[in-house]
Amino acid sequence: MSITKVTRNYQITIPAEIRKALGIREGELLEVHLEGDRIVLKRLERKRKRLRLGRKLPPEEIERGIEGGMKECME
Repeated sequence: MSITKVTRNYQITIPAEIRKALGIREGELLEVHLEGDRIVLKRLERKRKRLRLGRKLPPEEIERGIEGGMKECME
């Protein structure tokens, strides 16, 4: 069992052993909900494509990314 502390900004740190076991990485989205008196965290699947820094992108790929993001926002 791991213990974590709530900071003054109401943030928590997920212990390393839990992050490693589940493969949780920086920037991932987690859903938070209550089950009785329990706080449950659930990983959300990433729908957006990640881009690696330092890679040159053609204008067409940038436009496709913008259009995809706009469609997602309109849903």
